[in-house]
Amino acid sequence: MSGSGPAPAPVPDVFDPRLYGRGIPHDRYRLLRDHHPVAWQEEPEVLGWPAGPGFWAVTRHADVVRVLKDSATYSSYLGATQIRDPDPDDLPFIRRMMLNQDPPHHRRLRTLVSRAFTPRRIDRFAGVVRERARTLLADAVAGARAGDGTCDLVARVTDDYALLNLTDLLGVPDTDRALLLHWTQRVIGYQDPDEAGAPTPGPDGKPLNPRSPSALRDMFDYAHALAVHKRRHPADDVMTALATDPELTAPELEMFFFLLVVAGNDTVRSAAPGGLSLLAQHPDAYRRLCGGEVGFASTVDELLRRHPPVLTFRRTAVQDTVLAGTRIRTGDKVVVLHASANHDERVFPDPFALDLTRTPNPHVSFGDGPHVCLGAHFARLQLSALYEEVCRALLPGHLQLAAPPVRLVSNFINGVKSLRVRVVDF
Repeated sequence: MSGSGPAPAPVPDVFDPRLYGRGIPHDRYRLLRDHHPVAWQEEPEVLGWPAGPGFWAVTRHADVVRVLKDSATYSSYLGATQIRDPDPDDLPFIRRMMLNQDPPHHRRLRTLVSRAFTPRRIDRFAGVVRERARTLLADAVAGARAGDGTCDLVARVTDDYALLNLTDLLGVPDTDRALLLHWTQRVIGYQDPDEAGAPTPGPDGKPLNPRSPSALRDMFDYAHALAVHKRRHPADDVMTALATDPELTAPELEMFFFLLVVAGNDTVRSAAPGGLSLLAQHPDAYRRLCGGEVGFASTVDELLRRHPPVLTFRRTAVQDTVLAGTRIRTGDKVVVLHASANHDERVFPDPFALDLTRTPNPHVSFGDGPHVCLGAHFARLQLSALYEEVCRALLPGHLQLAAPPVRLVSNFINGVKSLRVRVVDF
């Protein structure tokens, strides 16, 4: 009779983007947190994208925060911040983006863009944001009443809401706003065949990375043309502030525009339908919110905890180190899993309960450390205004899922492509 204990639980795959098209794999995350908090993941070829060398998946909250805060050990610069390795020829270009830099160079760029992204400038949009939410929701409800009582809140409300708020802040002309949605879908949805189609081959026959210089040329040309326009016709917007900053180089302007268009749009574009889906699935919590029993600030944070807009970020080990008892070698990829950290029972009591009064709520949906989201204040403002206006437009009992949410196929963005709700009681 053997004296050995039970065999260790096998390590489940949490890499395959197709998993996330079906839902966040919380059962797999729980197994990893409990038995393999820093777990090796294979990177097989999938959806036409080539195989990679593999990476360490970090699932516990404390370890995720440690990785995000310790840029001296876990670098954003060495291999950038996506799970997939960039083409070596593209890496110098990708490293120009603030997201893919480490202190002290990252600090300089963050300081420059912070001058444009001031709370005063953002708060000035509060009234516009609220009126936009009210108008979009009124149109969606009217359309539902004229039809079968249902509407897709992504198509009718949240996509336009996120995009129009961002373009107001940036100062993009109305006639050009569709371009920003196109660029966001192309860059964010590249793993999803419905969003991007088959991968576009590059000159070498390999799939063309949507973040490569050649794939972004049209966006950069537009950024420079818009900057020229802003210098001639300045306004109180972010692009005017960037275009007239003497310390900002032309290549840095390009990368800031890319970061703001894609990250600035998709944070709210992903978080808003995720939050609305949760409220529809928890009618008692929605009733308490609309009845004024809970505040919108704590609601925003709890919905962000349950549905973080970003699923993963990658770092690269600068040196040999140990994390949660696991030895990591120099050059290894280390990937933090935000949704797992946000549901870690070691930090969040009853993590799958939707507690709109939860405090403290140290979720990592906006990251942590030097790369904590620069637009978090603007995102919270938008989400709070949207949820307030939803309560006014759709009384408790009038917000019901008419079909399961349709999710983005992506191991990076926690996207919702369609959220069809029943907005009328018959």
